[in-house]
Amino acid sequence: MPALSIQNRRKLPNENSWGDLYPFESRFHQLHGHDLNGCRYHYLDQSLGERPSERPTLLFVHGNPTWSFHWRRLVLAFQDQFRCIAPDHLGCGMSDLQPRPQRLADHIDNLVSLVEALDLRHVTLVAQDWGGAIGLGCVLRATDRFERIALLNTGAFPPWFIPWRIRCCRWPLVGRLALQGANAFSRAALRMTLTRSRKLDPRVEDAYLAPYHDWQSRAAVYQFVRDIPLSERHPTWSTLEQIEAGLPRLAHLPIQLTWGMQDWCFTPECLDRFCEYWPHAEVHRLADVGHWVLEDAPEETESLLKNWLQAET
Repeated sequence: MPALSIQNRRKLPNENSWGDLYPFESRFHQLHGHDLNGCRYHYLDQSLGERPSERPTLLFVHGNPTWSFHWRRLVLAFQDQFRCIAPDHLGCGMSDLQPRPQRLADHIDNLVSLVEALDLRHVTLVAQDWGGAIGLGCVLRATDRFERIALLNTGAFPPWFIPWRIRCCRWPLVGRLALQGANAFSRAALRMTLTRSRKLDPRVEDAYLAPYHDWQSRAAVYQFVRDIPLSERHPTWSTLEQIEAGLPRLAHLPIQLTWGMQDWCFTPECLDRFCEYWPHAEVHRLADVGHWVLEDAPEETESLLKNWLQAET
């Protein structure tokens, strides 16, 4: 089993302005193999009270360009009933920088490594954006460890369309300069992911941007965009095909799908695709909400998840 180490939380830029919003102890999992030996994979492991390992687990898996900060409200809301695990993908948040570009398959491997190292059982996957494909890839690799699935605006199939706002970010020179040089993708996300609320608290904006403060630290943001497959020639296309082929195997699990219907990236058509595979899923369509459902409708999303977990438990 990979060695685990616990360290004090590293300092990120502007932490004095937002640190109280993220009052969690950092933990690090050592990754091994595939040229990752020694890389530290950051995660939260929050649970109030005794014997957290005996509680059911909520595994929160973020997308791009966010990090475990995205789940802060839900971790605080559920830590008294569940063991709450929230990792940062390699290169994101407070995890180490990527020693080489990571593809979807690599992120799945890293998450499976963490789940197995912590020996997580009775797990509910809660995932958004890229976290959906990464998390579902993990579920399909370790199905006996998972009991429920809750998804927010995500996808787990080869894309049949790529929004122009994403396509221009993939341009080899201009896209890289914009994303890694000017942090354009992360800054744009602070506005383009919202519909109902329109604007985030400045402290929340600082927190989202904090891990991505220079050229090197933004490499993972750019790589996630580059990893969106445009054709079958891209290696991640087949990874997504395999995940989609496995979705019917998960139809017996309790599933909740909560969707911001104003999302221009993971559109309502993505929700419909999931519903084809999981016709018995509990579905909530939030008509005036955008891509970051947790920021656009935080109280509503928390209430929906809480009610569903109580009913299923």
